[in-house]
Amino acid sequence: MDPLTYCLAKPGAWQDEPWEGDVVAKVGDKIFAFLGAGTAIGLKCGRDRAEADELVYVYPDDVSASAYIGRYGWNSIRLGGAVPDDELRELIDASYDAVVAKLPKTKRPKA
Repeated sequence: MDPLTYCLAKPGAWQDEPWEGDVVAKVGDKIFAFLGAGTAIGLKCGRDRAEADELVYVYPDDVSASAYIGRYGWNSIRLGGAVPDDELRELIDASYDAVVAKLPKTKRPKA
């Protein structure tokens, strides 16, 4: 599975590169996936660090708190590791949904 292709298939999703070499997927003006160099993906995995840590406990070798924004529930997930593709798709869906829910209604994509 190509995570970028999956992310960009979401309603209203678009690719951006806010920092040189760091590809992200956005909906509205908010990031829902950090795709970087393609070896890992950063996703919103919980409302806070405690919720996001549940995934770290299940996959300690492949999931870690994201640098800088980890305390807000963001995790870095190694691609090609122990996290199965179907679970990765669910995590992308959940990150997208969490970000869309925080957008003002006027900026939410029409699904």
